[in-house]
Parts: sequence; C-alpha cells; structure tokens
Amino acid sequence: MSKEKNSAPQGGPGGRGPMGGGPMGAMGPGGAKAKNFKATMLKLLEYIHEYQIQIIIVLIFALFSSIFSIVGPKLLGKVTTKLFEGLMAYMMGTGLLTDFDYINKICMLMMVLYIISASFAYIQGYIMSGISMKVTYKLRRDISQKMNRLPLKYYDTRTHGEVLSRITNDVDTIAQTLNQSLGQIVTSVATVSGVIVMMLSISFSLTLTSLLILPVSGFIIMKIVKMSQKHFRTQQKFLGSINGHIEENFSGHNVVQVFNGEEEAKVIFKEMNEKLYESAWKSQFLSGLMMPLMNFVGNLGYVAVCILGGYLAVKKVIEVGDVQAFIQYVRSFNQPIAQMATISNTLQSTAAAAERVFEFLEEEEEIPETQTPAVIEKVEGHVEFRNVKFGYDADKIIINDFSCNVKPGQRIAIVGPTGAGKSTMIKLLMRFYDVNSGHILIDNHSIKDLTRKDLRSMFGMVLQDTWLYNASIMDNIQYGSFDATEEEIIAASKAAHCHDFIKALPGGYSMMLNEEASNISQGQKQLLTIARTFLSDPKILILDEATSSVDTRTEVLIQKAMDGLMSNRTSFVIAHRLSTIRDADLILVMKDGDIIEQGNHFELLESKGFYSGLYNSQFTNTIVEE
Repeated sequence: MSKEKNSAPQGGPGGRGPMGGGPMGAMGPGGAKAKNFKATMLKLLEYIHEYQIQIIIVLIFALFSSIFSIVGPKLLGKVTTKLFEGLMAYMMGTGLLTDFDYINKICMLMMVLYIISASFAYIQGYIMSGISMKVTYKLRRDISQKMNRLPLKYYDTRTHGEVLSRITNDVDTIAQTLNQSLGQIVTSVATVSGVIVMMLSISFSLTLTSLLILPVSGFIIMKIVKMSQKHFRTQQKFLGSINGHIEENFSGHNVVQVFNGEEEAKVIFKEMNEKLYESAWKSQFLSGLMMPLMNFVGNLGYVAVCILGGYLAVKKVIEVGDVQAFIQYVRSFNQPIAQMATISNTLQSTAAAAERVFEFLEEEEEIPETQTPAVIEKVEGHVEFRNVKFGYDADKIIINDFSCNVKPGQRIAIVGPTGAGKSTMIKLLMRFYDVNSGHILIDNHSIKDLTRKDLRSMFGMVLQDTWLYNASIMDNIQYGSFDATEEEIIAASKAAHCHDFIKALPGGYSMMLNEEASNISQGQKQLLTIARTFLSDPKILILDEATSSVDTRTEVLIQKAMDGLMSNRTSFVIAHRLSTIRDADLILVMKDGDIIEQGNHFELLESKGFYSGLYNSQFTNTIVEE
C-alpha cells in the first residue's frame, strides 16, 4: 500500500500516491485514539449546537422510553404473585382465589407502558437519524468547500486516500455515533440507574449479591480485551498489507506477467495470508470467548439470586413475584453495562475521526481572493514574469529573480532534465502556488488582482497524464465547456483528429468510459483531452508533451492541429523531445529548479551551454553530466 512521503522530489514538495488505507483499520479494535479527547468532543458538541433542542427532546424520549420499560418486570412480578397465591390456595383446598380483574388491569397497564416505550424509542430514533444526517451533510459540505480553498501544496504532500478517508470513513464514523450511540448512552445510563433502584426496592441483599458479579465480569472483559487487542492490531496490519499486495499485482498484472513474477507474488501472498490467518483466528477466538464467559458468570449470578430469592420467599421476606421480577432486572442490568463498554470504545474512535476532520477544516487555506478583482474584457495573452522568486519552502528558494516578457501569440518552451522543475513554472502561472516575491502579470494585471476562476478560465491545458471520468465520451469532451453544442463538440473532435475513431467505437459519442477509461487506448485518451482543449477555445495554452502517447502518424496530425490551435495564442510548452520546440520564440532552460539559460533555439545552440549539450545528446546518445 501507499506510504506517506517523507521527502519531496524536485519541482514539487511531494507526490500524490494511490489511494492509501483509510482510517477504518486504525479504528478497529484496539485502534487509534484522539490526541485530545475532551477538546475534540467539545468541538463536536459546538458543531451540533444548532440542533440542541432536538437533541434534548431525543434525550428526554430516550429517558422515558427506558423508564416505561423498566416498570414492566415489577408489574409482571405482581401478576406472578397473584397467580402463585391463587395456585397455593387451590392446593390447600380453599379454591382458586385469583383476582383476574386485577391481573387484566396490570396486563393492560403493561401493554400501554410497552407501547409508550416503543413509541418514544421510535420517535427518538427518527429525530436522531435526521440530526445525524444533517450533521453528516454539513460536515461533507464544509469539507468539500474546504477542499476548494486549500492550496495545491496540501494535496502534493498527502496521498489521495488520506484526503478521501476524511470525507468518507471519518464522517461516517461520526454519523453512526450520533445516530446510535448518543441515544444508547442515555438509555443505558437510565436503564442501569432505574434497574438498581427497582432492585433495591425489592431486596437490598439480593441487589448486593447480583452486584458482586460485576467485578468478576469486569475482570474477565479486561483480560480478554487486553489479550485480543494485540492480535486485532496485527490482523489489521496484515489485512492492509495483503490488500495492498493484491491491489498492486492486479493493477500491474501486465508487468507481473511480462517479468514472470506470478510465482514470487504467490509466495509473498501465501506468507501474508498465513500471518493474517494466525492473527485473525486468535483475535476472533479470544473475542468470541467473551460472551460465553459472560453468560457463564451471569448464570452464576442467576443461580445465586434464585437460591437467595427462594430462601427469602420462603421466609416471607419477599414475594415469589419479586424473585421473578428481580431475575428479569438482573438480565436487564447486564445488557446496558455491556452496551456502555462498547460505547466507550466507539466514542474513542469517534473522537479520533472527529479530530481528523477538524484538523482538515482548520488547515491553512489559500491566500484570500482580492476584494476588488480586476476584470480583463478581452484577453490578449501578454504574460510577464517580473523579478519572480519562489521556493516550496521559504528557506529553499529554487527560482531566483526570474524575469521574462512574453508577447501575445508567442510560443514559450520550457525544457530541462527530469526533476528540473518545469511544472513549477506552470503552477506559478496558474496560481496553484504563490510566488515568494515579484509579480506575474497577464495583460499588465497581476494575477493576484484576478480571481482564481477568471485566471484559470484563460488557460487551456493538455497534460501527459490524461484525466477522464466515468461518463460518455461526449460528456468528457464537453467538460469545462458545458454549454457547447453537439456540432461544436464534433468540430473540436475533428480538429483533434479523434472523430473517426470515436465513430468506430460501440455507441460512438455516447459510449460510456469506465472508471479508469481502460476501454480505450492511452493515445485515444490523449486525443480526447486535446479535443476538450480545442472546445474550450482558451486564450493561453499549456502543453505538456501532448503527443507523447500517440503513434508517429497521429503525432504528425496532432502537431499540425496544435500549430493551428497555437496560432495567435500565447503558448507554454513543456518539452521532453527538443526536436518539437525548435520553432519556439523563447526557450527557458531549467536545471535543479532554476532557469539557467533563455533564448531561441539557434541562440542557445551557438552559446554551447547546457541546452546545446542536452539537445545534441538526444541525437548522439551521449550522456550529459549535470
């Protein structure tokens, strides 16, 4: 599985990995706990403060639901006593002295109480479900809005999985706790308190006897949890490892087969699977012991209550029905105790999830938009870098005092070895990062004086890494130009030379692309993104070796189409094959994150500097030392 990056490659502070493990593994048995439980729970309470009236109603309903259900066994005990007295009278030959009217009244009263209790529980659940869903909606909305306000630096230093887990797993954990545990806490506390009161009202000695079982139960629970906890942690660890191994081998199955790595993959899988099996059965076996042992201890308590209760009933200290009611209360007492133990673990997981969510919501945001944004009515494409300094870290400046004046319609090529920082220039231009000092201007307006939306609407980008989503081909081309007509989409497709292959596909423009668009080739994906750029008709272009994934014949056609697209448009081209940028008006040569040379192709060749060596190496297969 993906691991967090500790170091950043040049040209950016970090890489985006594949989806990492979410927090669910950490929040399983023996999982992560919040660093500051109290502070986090207070924040969560503040977050749901607007629903305090509904929550109070829920708590009241939960309280009354418990109270009405607690009274039941006491009333049922009275019925049992009446029946017992009548039976004893019959056995003594004095007739069946049973007051059926009294029994009927008690039974009707019990039925009413149970119906009221169930109704309160239903209303409580209905209200709490609404609150939890509203809080979930609010959290996801705030996270989504926060994602749009975070700087690119945040995403460059974290995996996709880490970000996604906060809006999925963490929020779901909070929602489940609000929906279930809050009412259960009140119900459990009310039930335990009420049951103790009712038990004391029957017999102090019986209550003391039943409560002596609690330390034994608590000791058993603690021992089992302590023993099973380490095995649960190991289980989660190897579950993540085995999932990562399967994911890697499945996603790269072509490479595995080409290099005959199947046997090695099987061996690794077998080792992980055996360790997972060993830890899983131990953890499940130990946790499975808890209920049988608890039942055994509970049954011992019942035996003690029955013996002592029978003795007290014979001595006329209590009635027979009270013994029966007391046994029911003992059973009712154990359940909420177990619930409260479970809820305490759930609250720890919830606090950890809430802490991660609040940490995300409190992350440092992008520099706020200007309150008086400039508006460029007609973009000409004049771009100027004026004394620009930039570093991903303030103490490590990688672009030092760079100045460059790009006239409208010029083609600017950015070249350099891998990791030189070519993409950094584009990130600054698009304001994914802000410069440390200096200015970047478009048509004599600082990009900081423009809203990010207006700024980025001026650009069209075709990158090496294609991005297509699970929708039809037409929807993918139309992305960003949602008002475009079908005729305009087809015209853009023809300009990008992808119309013919689209028509040959099943369903044509209506064909659905799957999640990773694996039902079309990499070259076809690139052509679709180029068609998308044609359709958006941008004023400034950014091209990152857009033809790198297509065949030679298609590359020639694309290059001609690109020449037409770049005509009278300012274009920034990140070039890997230097032969494609010989006609550029200006070439910026980058090395180690800094611009070391600039000029046109012939000027740079004549200077016999780094560019000259880099250019010649592509044709002579010589290695240029950096």
